[in-house]
This record gives sequence, structure tokens and C-alpha cells, in this order.
Amino acid sequence: MKIQGSNPYVNAYKKIHTPPAKKQESNQKDQLNISNQAKQMQETKHQEMKRSEYVKNIQHSVQSGEYKVDHEKLAQKMIEFWSKGQ
Repeated sequence: MKIQGSNPYVNAYKKIHTPPAKKQESNQKDQLNISNQAKQMQETKHQEMKRSEYVKNIQHSVQSGEYKVDHEKLAQKMIEFWSKGQ
């Protein structure tokens, strides 16, 4: 068998296995991106802390006997609640 010229299969193999070019160094700085959902979670946690403090204050008032119920406000809230159901 007579072979003339270069073997095309060898050249194809060399093209596939060429080493990747070196990446150029960039002057970019690190960044931190916080998603909107994560921001909402942080706000929710802050609101929960405020709510728990509010509940503790009411609990302390009830236990010490200082808590007074505003009957007019309670009645108005009950009326609003039962009016929405219909």
C-alpha cells in the first residue's frame, strides 16, 4: 500500500486536542448579589422579631393585671370580621 501526503485523521486528532488558550487576568472585583426573595426573608425575620416583642409586652401586661380591654374597639373588630364572612 502506498501512502501519499499527510494522513487527514492525524490532523483532525491534533485539532481536537489543542490546549486551551490562557485566560487573561481581569481587574474585576468580587460582587455579592442578593435576590429579592432573600431580601424579603430578611425583612420578614425583622418583622417577626418586632411581633414577638409586642406579644411579650402584652403577655407581661396580662400576667401583671395591667392589661385593659377596649370593649368598643373589640366590638368594632368583631363586627368587621363577621361582616366580611357574608
